[in-house]
Amino acid sequence: MSHPDPIPPALPRDLPPLDAPNEHDRDRDAVNQLASARARISSELSKVIIGQADVIDEMLIALLSGGHCLITGAPGLAKTLLVKSLAELFHLSFHRIQFTPDLMPSDITGTEMVGETGQGREMVFQKGPIFANMILADEINRTPPKTQSALLEAMQEHQVTAAGTTFPLPEPFFVLATQNPIEMEGTYPLPEAQLDRFMFNVVIDYLPEDDEVTVVMRTTGARGEKIKPLFTAEELMAYQDVVRKVPVAEEVVRYAVRLAAASRPGREGSSEFINDFVNWGAGLRAAQFLILGGKTRALLEGRTHVAMEDVRALAAAVLRHRILPNYRAEAEGIGVSDIIDHLIESVPATL
Repeated sequence: MSHPDPIPPALPRDLPPLDAPNEHDRDRDAVNQLASARARISSELSKVIIGQADVIDEMLIALLSGGHCLITGAPGLAKTLLVKSLAELFHLSFHRIQFTPDLMPSDITGTEMVGETGQGREMVFQKGPIFANMILADEINRTPPKTQSALLEAMQEHQVTAAGTTFPLPEPFFVLATQNPIEMEGTYPLPEAQLDRFMFNVVIDYLPEDDEVTVVMRTTGARGEKIKPLFTAEELMAYQDVVRKVPVAEEVVRYAVRLAAASRPGREGSSEFINDFVNWGAGLRAAQFLILGGKTRALLEGRTHVAMEDVRALAAAVLRHRILPNYRAEAEGIGVSDIIDHLIESVPATL
């Protein structure tokens, strides 16, 4: 498939670390490509998505980092449209799974059925909708934990095991799950083990009045422009390779580790605020995602190193679904955002 206004060819898989002195020009080209990609993606998405710049940036960082994304917001805020538009941009195979209370695990992963083969009629595995590059798990918290857990192996191992056989999922593979706010009726809280596998929890809020007016005018008038594919799956995977080779100073890594560790109550050095209001804190995976997301953010801004500010900028998206406030916090009106603000203010960048 030909793509309009193509970008330079995908970066080779053997690209050396970004700090290799004999490859400076090549590395700079990679950085320029990613910085250019950010602007082009924003421009293309603006055809169908109004506002939500921070949300788009966080989802783009998750994709380029190879991470899954949880999207939280009330109905009608274009969560589904945004995910579908990203799949079109990267020319990825896309399946939407509408999670309902009666959905079964086999409805997601697939099931064995009697089919015709060269050997006659025998049991054949019929692949489910999870076999695609990008999965939209729509309203994931509308289904019970048994069905939610059907995604765990796929998200972590990029494979599905059924009837004793393991089937690899297509690469790249992403799960972008939407959920309604937990206080709404008819929802099931996601298990902590599954929440931890999402790199980001992106919160979509209502638009300002002017943006809402633009949305209403655009969606009730003539049909607008369609999203045009800008990249291929191979190019996306090549960008992911570049992200992982961005150098990061040990002091920045230590800061990310301290930030995650400071959210855990009952540990030596935990602040009184955390001990009073937090029931459970973030694990090691939070620090890993802070650094991986920081690398991507740095490249998208044209830098080849990760700064403390990259970690702080992504702290809310990484931590908000990994910190569990206790009943005292709820009684006093202290939410996860207040706890994260406290961590950013109280954890020093250096010791």
